[in-house]
Amino acid sequence: MIRFFRPAASLLAALSLPSPGSAAPAAEPFRVGGAVLEPVDPASLLGFPGPDAGAALAAFRRTCRTPPGTPQPATVAGAPEALRTACARAESVPEPVADAAAARFFAEAFTPYRIVRPSAGGKPEQRTGFLTGYFEPELVGTVTPSPDFTAAVLARPDDLVSLEPGETRPGLDPSLRAARRTGDGFEAYPDRAAIEDGALGARARPLLYLRDAVDLFVLQVQGSGRVRLTDGRSVRVLYDGRNGRPYTSIGKLIVTEGHLPLDGLTLARWTGWLRANPRHAARLMRANASYIFFRLAEIDDPTLGPPGGAGVPLSPGRNLAVDATLWRYGLPFWLEGRIAGSAEPGRLVVAADTGSAIVGPARGDLYLGTGAEAGIAAGNLRDAVGFVVLLPKSGTSAP
Repeated sequence: MIRFFRPAASLLAALSLPSPGSAAPAAEPFRVGGAVLEPVDPASLLGFPGPDAGAALAAFRRTCRTPPGTPQPATVAGAPEALRTACARAESVPEPVADAAAARFFAEAFTPYRIVRPSAGGKPEQRTGFLTGYFEPELVGTVTPSPDFTAAVLARPDDLVSLEPGETRPGLDPSLRAARRTGDGFEAYPDRAAIEDGALGARARPLLYLRDAVDLFVLQVQGSGRVRLTDGRSVRVLYDGRNGRPYTSIGKLIVTEGHLPLDGLTLARWTGWLRANPRHAARLMRANASYIFFRLAEIDDPTLGPPGGAGVPLSPGRNLAVDATLWRYGLPFWLEGRIAGSAEPGRLVVAADTGSAIVGPARGDLYLGTGAEAGIAAGNLRDAVGFVVLLPKSGTSAP
């Protein structure tokens, strides 16, 4: 079950949403993160809920059943009691799940709202958002360093203090999302360049070693990965905290400096360019002050990805990273558009992760799977799509 809930009434009040069953004042539209939520007739959503609604229901159930991951602010959208009720109703759909039964569940347990950013400051109304893709890289590594494996994947240091959204420490820049515990308080955690230069000292504990700094950078950008060890084993390397420094996109830097064009800037292309230009590579990678630490885990189900921010193993093509300061994990979204080369006019997905670059009410990052093929698909996904959030109906009971 999803936890870290607050009472539904107080959440609705915080979102300026009327209590279920009451009339919404015309002057008070539903708003989240500056966007207006327009009620939508499900029948008007082309293709909704898609031909394989059963896959979306499986992803939703997995979110309901998984212990919670990263805590979210109390003010995120998604009435908690109503979401719990939807989870209970989802469990009543008989196995094996037929697509028709799954479609009926989503239609009856949720109300769709189109996310619209109104015109403001000279900008026109925006009825689409921006969708990108991400994946779990599959890399090669070893447990001991060698001339062929030089890049250490570091464990979380014991002096790293992660800060929750809105949390600060005296004397720290409020933009920092982590701190270093000292004898008499806290200080900013070292940035990437300082860590690479040895600022952690004995607290730098390698878990394993990858081929080079580029492979390590890819792992840190994606936040997790699978590593095939030279002794034949495979392990999963999971996110276990970061230094709290701001993230800078290396792709944006490469394009801005004129090294490669934006058109066709795939993962394979920019990583190949970094390896071919090591002096530029070291400088550009260090421009991203953010540094990620990891932990090792077994691979329980190779068909699923790593746990996202919700603590749920990610389902390829069905789980979405959202702005977790705005949307509660577990909320379904209907993405209006032909996603990742699909012939379907939309796709039903479930929020289960977040990311430092995923900011705003109509911004999403779609998890696409593991390995090189998923990486190519993720690199090619940069689409303007419509975002429709499905908010759970209050008082819906299991049949």
